[in-house]
Amino acid sequence: MKYVIMFTFDPELDAKVPADRMQGLYGRAYQWYAEHAAQIADGGVQLQPVETATTVKYGESGTVLVDGPFSEAKEVVGGFSIIDVPDLDAAIALVRTWPFLELPGWGVEIRPILTIGSQPEE
Repeated sequence: MKYVIMFTFDPELDAKVPADRMQGLYGRAYQWYAEHAAQIADGGVQLQPVETATTVKYGESGTVLVDGPFSEAKEVVGGFSIIDVPDLDAAIALVRTWPFLELPGWGVEIRPILTIGSQPEE
């Protein structure tokens, strides 16, 4: 089954992490992708900083274009990947090994992908 995994973090907390520790985590993240290549259906994508985001959303007089992310949350999506694993338990087991999860404010959201003809799970 395919899932999108979205890597979320709090930029304010990340700014407090020493550069050498962050560099080490990035090295471990690249190694993580190499070790789990058979389960990763794409190469993964890291997004530009949240300040570069543009959002189009509903407004009373039609669509409105705004700078920034779509929500007011502290956490932002920093990247995503698609994994192909047998089930949710396997997805959770894989995600638990993501190196950045040892930092405060980091999380990984897991969502099943809808395929043509499938229905959202209730």
